[in-house]
Amino acid sequence: MTMTTAFHRRRLAYWGAAAAALVLTGGAIAVAEQASATGTSASGASAAGSSSSGTSSSGASSTGKVLWKPNTTVGPTSFASVQCATGNFSVVTSGKGKVWQAYQAAGQERCEALGPVLTDGQTFYVGWSSKVAIDDSNDRYIFQLKCDPSTGTANHPIEIDATDGRVRLQEWDTKHVAHPIWTAPIANNQWHSYALKIHLGRTDGTIDLWYDGKKQTFSTGSGTFTGTTYDGSSDYLKWGSYHPSSGAAYNTFTSPTMATTLQLATAGS
Repeated sequence: MTMTTAFHRRRLAYWGAAAAALVLTGGAIAVAEQASATGTSASGASAAGSSSSGTSSSGASSTGKVLWKPNTTVGPTSFASVQCATGNFSVVTSGKGKVWQAYQAAGQERCEALGPVLTDGQTFYVGWSSKVAIDDSNDRYIFQLKCDPSTGTANHPIEIDATDGRVRLQEWDTKHVAHPIWTAPIANNQWHSYALKIHLGRTDGTIDLWYDGKKQTFSTGSGTFTGTTYDGSSDYLKWGSYHPSSGAAYNTFTSPTMATTLQLATAGS
């Protein structure tokens, strides 16, 4: 899960240069001028920014604002970067309309798309729907809140992993120790919706989860988990399929939406 220094620099250059896209009233999306892609970095997100951190944001409404959302019309360049074999991350048509599909071929390490860089202390909601098809009994990370560097940190403070049988949410502390805090039954080719409220912090971060529209209670007995949700020098979100295995895996998902309210984050899922 190590990302090279050159790649990290390209990500920083991308977010320093890309102009945020504007979400127009009524839901139409106009994509603003983007920075030119370098390496695997790309542009085209329909909005970018943070909530309380004071960085740029768009999609304002009377009840909140959309902070970031990739655009299936633009395609994979809507994401900050795609870490996948050429042609294996694409837009497909499903019963939910145009959605994203990450295909992790047998033996490959990952097929993931990256969202925007996050800010320590930031609070936001993020929502999407997903269905997986996993050819073996090994789990795959289908969502990560990832940090750089990978070593000497939590690596991925929050991750959701799935097998053909269950889905699980884990928090990883700053010593890279996993804490499973929630699980539910799951099967291949079944759609499920996810929404998280995340407050970013190294020891005082919080997580709330809605699954299939219902607020979830964690293994601690509480609806809010407090722990590590940020670490390292740079954190960001990832969707797709990670963990090398002998079998192939698909993760098909709607456009993730970062927003300042649960209603806006789940509107498209």
